[in-house]
Amino acid sequence: VGFVSNFSLKNTNVRVSLPAVCFVWQIAMIILFGVFIRYDDESDVRLWIQHKLDHNITSDIENDFYFRYPSFQDVHVMIFVGFGFLMTFLKRYSFGGVGFNFLIAAFGLQWALLMQGWFHSLDLTTGKISIGVESLINADFCCAGSLIAFGALLGKVSPVQLLVVTLFGVTLFAVEEYIILSLLHCRDAGGSMVIHAFGGYYGLAISWVLYRPNLHLSKRLNGSVYHSDVFAMIGTLFLWMFWPSFNSAITDHGDGQHRAAINTYLALASSVLTTVAISSMSQKKGKLDMVHIQNATLAGGVAMGTAAEFMITPYGSLIVGFCTGIISTFGYLFVTPFLERVLKLQDTCGVHNLHAVPGMLGGFIGAIVAAAATEEVYSREGAFVLQCSVTKSENLVINCCFFVLSVGTQGGFQAAGTCVSIAFGLVGGAIVGFILRFPIWGDPADDNCYDDEVYWEVPEDEETLPPVLEYNNHMIHKHQDISESNFSVEQS
Repeated sequence: VGFVSNFSLKNTNVRVSLPAVCFVWQIAMIILFGVFIRYDDESDVRLWIQHKLDHNITSDIENDFYFRYPSFQDVHVMIFVGFGFLMTFLKRYSFGGVGFNFLIAAFGLQWALLMQGWFHSLDLTTGKISIGVESLINADFCCAGSLIAFGALLGKVSPVQLLVVTLFGVTLFAVEEYIILSLLHCRDAGGSMVIHAFGGYYGLAISWVLYRPNLHLSKRLNGSVYHSDVFAMIGTLFLWMFWPSFNSAITDHGDGQHRAAINTYLALASSVLTTVAISSMSQKKGKLDMVHIQNATLAGGVAMGTAAEFMITPYGSLIVGFCTGIISTFGYLFVTPFLERVLKLQDTCGVHNLHAVPGMLGGFIGAIVAAAATEEVYSREGAFVLQCSVTKSENLVINCCFFVLSVGTQGGFQAAGTCVSIAFGLVGGAIVGFILRFPIWGDPADDNCYDDEVYWEVPEDEETLPPVLEYNNHMIHKHQDISESNFSVEQS
């Protein structure tokens, strides 16, 4: 008993640190927004009027809001409902899963608007950042990286640590996104590289540094119950339904966006069948494992992120989903136990199998599809759209008009971008992990993980309440059963 109680001596009281961080950082956001953030041409009254005159626009319906907002709604639901409820599978950590997801995303989107604004839309003459509906979508994408990292740390860290993870995660995301999209000129509409590969390896690196040698003392709570798995499945279905919007939300208007939604739709459908197949094959009696159905069924959407807007063909999308469903399910069956046993890597949600590996594969699939592009498929104009990511200089495009050279170069840049995202995730995560090792964050002891009671006011379980009274009409027919059960307990 003394051995266990020594672990419980960790101080998890965050009454000072959590309010301090929330107040100070939110006040900082208000100040920074006041200094830097302004409405863009399509959301400012005077600028929108001028914009309509300059572009000969006669109707407000041509405002970008009406084009982008449906996609924004879908992505927003994925971030707060999809990711949030996917985290509720632990039997005693549903409040923490959905509540801390809410906290991370609410802070992260504010910091993301600033970080992405400084890198992508800062007006050097005025020193201001202009934001519109597309900025909101990109901010949600930026939050997704930190939410993925949260999955690897679920149940083992304090809310203050999660805010630190988000602060650095959004910062690292903005830098690697700038390098990959603006310097290397990669195309990554659905974020296989910049979101999933980065977020996955970022969370895994932090979890590796924060290894808990006695986490087995909390093993009783590191699992699900019937109703917690049902709640997590709600998150899965929201993510699965809206993933075509996620991968197509910020693609160029026209055929690219249309194609991204179709390709993602097909890859997701394909990954469901292979996930069910492998899950059933892995059990002696062919029973399905809810862990696989909640997670690996989404792997097709992750892997299709980079190649979604390319001409990968419908059957190519099905092949991507087919393979990633198998790889992801095998990851849950064999790789996660191996990582914990050999590499001392404790991955609560299995983000290695849903985000890190499918994200990396998605990046390389995008590189292969870009390198294999032909002028017969894309046409001369379409080839330029694909290849123009490599260089914005018209003179250089004219000098490098040989199509084979162009797409080969694009494929190489796509592969390089994938490596950059993984490197940022691993190195950045290791550094953040060492910062979180300082004993000042109020994290739980090894024997006190995966439990909402550490940071939340939890209502009593129904089992501890007195018997239901007879005036509850919907229970009146069960009154006799309750009386009999009470009698048998007393007798025993």
